[in-house]
Amino acid sequence: MRFSVIIPLYNKAPYVAKTIRSVLAQTCSDYELIVVDDGSRDNSAEIASQELEGFENCRLLRQENAGVSEARNNAVTESQGEYLCFLDADDWWAPTFLEEMSNLIDEFPVAGIYGTNYTIVNESKRKTRVASVGVEESFVKGYINYCQVYAKTMYMPLWTGAVSMPRSVFNEMGGFPKGIKLGEDFMLWIRVALKYKVVFLNKPLSFYNQDVEATNRGVGKLHRPQDHMLWNLGFLEEEEKTNSDYKQLVDNLRTYSLIPYLLDKRYRNATRTELEKVDWGKQPSKTRKIYHRPIWVLQVRQSFLYMGSKIKRLVK
Repeated sequence: MRFSVIIPLYNKAPYVAKTIRSVLAQTCSDYELIVVDDGSRDNSAEIASQELEGFENCRLLRQENAGVSEARNNAVTESQGEYLCFLDADDWWAPTFLEEMSNLIDEFPVAGIYGTNYTIVNESKRKTRVASVGVEESFVKGYINYCQVYAKTMYMPLWTGAVSMPRSVFNEMGGFPKGIKLGEDFMLWIRVALKYKVVFLNKPLSFYNQDVEATNRGVGKLHRPQDHMLWNLGFLEEEEKTNSDYKQLVDNLRTYSLIPYLLDKRYRNATRTELEKVDWGKQPSKTRKIYHRPIWVLQVRQSFLYMGSKIKRLVK
C-alpha cells in the first residue's frame, strides 16, 4: 500500500464529513484512511463512522483525549502505508492530491518530505487565496531550501494538510512531539528538512480552512511557553549557531509571532528572554522599530489593529 492517510479528530462535527469525502473522492485508490477520534465531546465520531461505513480501506480509531500529536502518532502505528499523509478534520483535498503526490514521489524518489501548495479559505471574510509560498512564480516543482523559502514570505511551504513523508523518516524522527499545542508539525518538518531533501510542487491541491470556530483552532491563541514550539527548539541550539538559513527562519518566526506574548504580563519575561536570541541586525528596520517601542505604545497599536479587524468584519 502506497499511502496511509491520517485524520485526527476532535470536536469537528460541522466539518469532518467534507474532509472524509475529499479523501474518498481521490483519483488514486492505493491508500488507507484512518480517522482517530481524540475523545471528542460532540458527535464527530458518529459522523465519521457513518462516512466510513462500507469502505474496506477505512477505519475509525478512538482514544481518550491526549492531543493531536498522540492521535497522529497512534494512527501511524496502526497504519501500513509506505508514505504518510496528514489531514486535519476541518480541511480537505482536491481529488487529484494523492495521484499528483504519487507522481511527485516517483519523479523525486530521494527526499525526506514532499509538499504541495495550498489554498487558504476564509469565506467569512470573503477571502480565498493561494498561499504565497516563497518560491519564484516560474517554479513548478523540485527541491527547495525549506528554511529560505519559509523565511521569505512566512507562508509555510510545508503545511500539514499538504505533505507526504516516508514512513521510515517519520519513525526515525520519532513522530510528532507530544505536549506541544502550537507548532508540533513545524517541529517535525524542520528536523526532516535539516537532514533530508525537501520536494515542493507549486500547485494548490489542498484547502486550509480558516473559518473554523476559534475554540477549535490552535492558532490565534496564547499558549503557555512550554506548549509553544518557539520555546521548545533548544534541541536545535547548535544548528542555530552554525546554519544561517535556519537562524534567519527561527528569528523571523520569533519577531513575527511574539508581540502578543510580549504584551501579556504572564509571558513578558519569557518572551524577552526569547527575543534576546534574535540577530536584530538581520531583521528589517520596520520590525526593529516595532520592537523598540515602549510596551504601552505596542498595546495601543495592538488595540487599533484589533478594532480595525472587528470593524471590517461588521462591514462585511
